[in-house]
Formats: sequence, C-alpha cells, structure tokens
Amino acid sequence: MRNRPIPGSSGRVRPLSLLGDPVLHAPCEPVTDFGPELHGLVEDLFATMYAARGVGLAANQVGVGLRVFVYDCPDDEDVRHVGHLVNPRLVAADGVEVRGPEGCLSLPGLEAGTSRYDRAVVEGTTVAGEPVSVTGTGFFARCLQHETDHLDGVVYADRLSGWRHRKLRRAVARSRWS
Repeated sequence: MRNRPIPGSSGRVRPLSLLGDPVLHAPCEPVTDFGPELHGLVEDLFATMYAARGVGLAANQVGVGLRVFVYDCPDDEDVRHVGHLVNPRLVAADGVEVRGPEGCLSLPGLEAGTSRYDRAVVEGTTVAGEPVSVTGTGFFARCLQHETDHLDGVVYADRLSGWRHRKLRRAVARSRWS
C-alpha cells in the first residue's frame, strides 16, 4: 500500500464567500481544463474546508465559479466519505424526505431545518477527468445535495419558506459577518 498525501496538505486556505456575495447565487461553469490549476483548486478547497471545520465545500464558496466540490463527510452509520467531484450533477435524490438541521460555511454559525432526501447519487469526474459516481445516504446524502445546490447557485436558505425562512433572515441580520 502506498502512502497517499492527506487531501489539502499542499493547499492554501482561501477566504470564504458569505451569504450575499453574488458568486453564491450564480450557476457555476463546467470545468474544461483538467490541468494543474484544477488540482490546486481541489487542494485549496480541502485546506479551506478543514480550516473552517466543514464537511463539504464548493468552489464558488471561495469565489471560483467552477463546478467543483470536495467533501469529508460521515453518513448516518459513521462511515467517513472523502473525495471530490468535478462537473457533478445530481442524478438521483430519493427515498424518505427528511427535515434536519443544515448549516453552511457561507452562513457561519447558523443552521435551519431543511428538507432533503435521504439518498442521493451524484455523477461527475475526478480531477484527472475519470468518470465517477458517488452514492450517499443519510447525512452524506444531505451533503451531496447541498454541495450540488451550491454549484447551481442555490444556498440552503433559498430552500426555506415561511417561519423558517424569516427566522434565518433575522439571524443573518444579527450575525457579525452580515
């Protein structure tokens, strides 16, 4: 077994885009260049995600409008899933719809009950352009749906309505970062 470097160990921590930044609400462009810059972006995404203590991070959350995200997220059985997806697309979200607490590194310190399916399948490629399909259940399915949403210009706050939406808007207004 060969030793693989820890994801993000050669990356740099980038500043996070916060709610209100237009890059978070614009659909991301597909990746067409699978060169060293893409490898560097993935490393930076891992480094930034770990520094912020997150479980997933999309490229537009660091101001880059490309369809890339990384994750280091457990499922409901505490199985750890670590990886990245380039040009991902959600091909299935099914099973039971569960409302659970959801947070986001672009809305630091806040969370709201958000409905997501408990199974998700995302297809895309690796940084080398190799096809990959990732299936998640439970909390990991929530993560996959959340990060794919980011790349489509959607933050979880956009999925809220009624009193949950109003409560989150008030919390955002009171936050130190808004």
